[in-house]
Amino acid sequence: MGARDREGLTPLLVLAGPTAVGKTDLSIALAKRINAEIISADSVQIYRGLNIGSAKVPLMQRQEVRHHLIDVVEPAQSFSVADYQILASSAIEDVWRRGHFPLLVGGTGLWIRALTQSYPFPKEATQERNLREHLERMGEHYGWEGLRRQLRLVDPESWEHIHANDHRRMIRALEVFLTTHRRLPRNTGRPSRYQTRYWVLTRPLWELQERIQQRVEAMLAEGFEEEVRELLRQGLSPKAQSMGSIGYRDMVDWFWGKCTRRERDTLIIKHTRAYAKRQLTWWRSEPEARWLDLSVWSSDEILSRLELSARELI
Repeated sequence: MGARDREGLTPLLVLAGPTAVGKTDLSIALAKRINAEIISADSVQIYRGLNIGSAKVPLMQRQEVRHHLIDVVEPAQSFSVADYQILASSAIEDVWRRGHFPLLVGGTGLWIRALTQSYPFPKEATQERNLREHLERMGEHYGWEGLRRQLRLVDPESWEHIHANDHRRMIRALEVFLTTHRRLPRNTGRPSRYQTRYWVLTRPLWELQERIQQRVEAMLAEGFEEEVRELLRQGLSPKAQSMGSIGYRDMVDWFWGKCTRRERDTLIIKHTRAYAKRQLTWWRSEPEARWLDLSVWSSDEILSRLELSARELI
């Protein structure tokens, strides 16, 4: 490995899928077969200390197969898709240069798209935080619905695709428009740096919802509540970007007395299921995505198919 294809593109196998579908175990088994290192595309696992609620890949499994972009950002820090694009690009090139196959795994569709389609970001996006902080203050003090109405006026496509509670992406779309006078790119037409095979793992919705409930119940039993309590005890602001993540937001609301413990647990399951549906909707708009239903194929059949896909890239 180490040589690019005829067009000078780096091979990249993408393994995406909704939360709780089974990406972790499958990606590790695949990585062992194809001598790969895993580049995470998970917007919560990137934070240090957010372990249980993010279903972070256990350290033991990370010792079996090297993972990149897990535990690289402090929970009080802001982190943007532009930041991710820079770090992930560097990690992919490093993995390939050292003779291993880069395997991109995660459920954050925007991050994957920005990376594989080489989204252009203004230089200010990674250096200037004032505008982002200003938009955050406006949302907090005057209401997020007002910002959402602004987004509908300047970028109706982003307004349609971004959920009303996804404040981070809403701010990002407004930030891009206000700094570049362009809408958040969805299909840039720019040549990618990668030769990709893009796979999306799925299951029947009822099965996925059941797995989500089981995962949330396991998180709570493992100490999710205490994890968030300790983060707040250490001084992490409840308004930190990391605390807006699925599950963590509900846990913070419970600490503030906005719901009972039972209501909190029900809301975490509800919001996680809704997030999984939004993830699936996102990938249906990806023309290059190929789908694998984990309830139809055996593990060996899926691994063989993915291994062949990786071999085709090199």
